[in-house]
Amino acid sequence: MKLIESHPILEYSHGREVAFTFDGKELKGYEGEPIAMALHANGVQVYRVTPEMKRTRGFFCAIGKCSSCFMVVDGVPNVRTCVTPLTAGMKVETQKDKGRVPLEVC
Repeated sequence: MKLIESHPILEYSHGREVAFTFDGKELKGYEGEPIAMALHANGVQVYRVTPEMKRTRGFFCAIGKCSSCFMVVDGVPNVRTCVTPLTAGMKVETQKDKGRVPLEVC
């Protein structure tokens, strides 16, 4: 992982290192930090592919206001990975369409 380790003004503290998967590959990140940060630190640049134009999207606003970081997390589509904390064992996948949430009929 490639992360900033020191800064002249800001202080950094990381959670514990945890494993998660991205498109079936095991990666490591720090618990509690945004999923997008862990992906970025592991060199992942493409988070989703737009449904109509098939254009790639990745880390952009980093504050949860755009849709560039939408990914499928633990089977749930359209998760804003820039504001969603990483937890151990998460299954993160590139989102390749609009994302469909399965509806349960009662």
